[in-house]
Amino acid sequence: MDAARRYAPRVGFATIDGLETALHDAGYLPDRGLATALFLSLTLEKPVLLEGEAGVGKTEAAKALASALGARLIRLQCYEGLDVQHAVYEWNYLRQLLRIRAAQEGTISEEELFGPEFLIRRPLLEAVESDEPVVLLIDEIDRADDEFEAFLLEVLSDFQITIPEVGTITAERRPAVVLTSNRTRELHDALKRRCLYHWIGHPSLEREVEIVTLRVPGIPERLARQTAAFVRGLRGLDLAKPPGVAETIDWAHALAALGREELDAAVVEDTLGSVLKYHEDLELVRDSALAALVEQARAVQAT
Repeated sequence: MDAARRYAPRVGFATIDGLETALHDAGYLPDRGLATALFLSLTLEKPVLLEGEAGVGKTEAAKALASALGARLIRLQCYEGLDVQHAVYEWNYLRQLLRIRAAQEGTISEEELFGPEFLIRRPLLEAVESDEPVVLLIDEIDRADDEFEAFLLEVLSDFQITIPEVGTITAERRPAVVLTSNRTRELHDALKRRCLYHWIGHPSLEREVEIVTLRVPGIPERLARQTAAFVRGLRGLDLAKPPGVAETIDWAHALAALGREELDAAVVEDTLGSVLKYHEDLELVRDSALAALVEQARAVQAT
């Protein structure tokens, strides 16, 4: 079997270009590197780890991938203290208690109380058991504890979950898996080895203009360009939380809703809370940089 046939994708995308087009149609504009990483993740059936600062589009990439595949998105939002009970399964104790009482009253025969019918399925078990196309998004894995990260190794290695009372459940149809990390802590090498990897940085000005134009239909081209240029200028300041692409899109929606055609200092002053979310950052920009950033943004011309 030649290499091309061996790694023929099972998801309907024969080429990276095909996937890239499908993501675009789903409202997401990936760069070539990201499209390649997602294509290889699907083709090789390996999880992909997307790292980058908050707001650069990591979660949106997984959502767009699910839309492009016509797949169900199952999202596990990670946080400190996340455990198996909340991520994988827990027992339906109320149902078990009712079964015990019914058996005691003689209305039914006593049966096994720890069978699959008594499981409450959480995202990881749902994804492994699903017989339909699934994109499993493990969001902000860096927020979870080391212990949970270690638990994921079995899931990501063999796409299986072991429940002591039931046995090992193995995926008959492997989900596409996207992990995201804002890099608030370093992930362990064992987890990284099981994944493909792609870093998502802030886009170039031209690409950010394209993203805004795609995500905010009907926005004037001049306003889209000035908005992207202004946010790019913000990222060069010493801010507590530099804005990501998500904030650019939110701000562009707000400006378009106000019927603006271009930026000026007054409208930026009034709407700056759409793009900056820390009081200290708002004060810094308003006190020392707003007028200069507006002037620079208005001076940017199409290339």
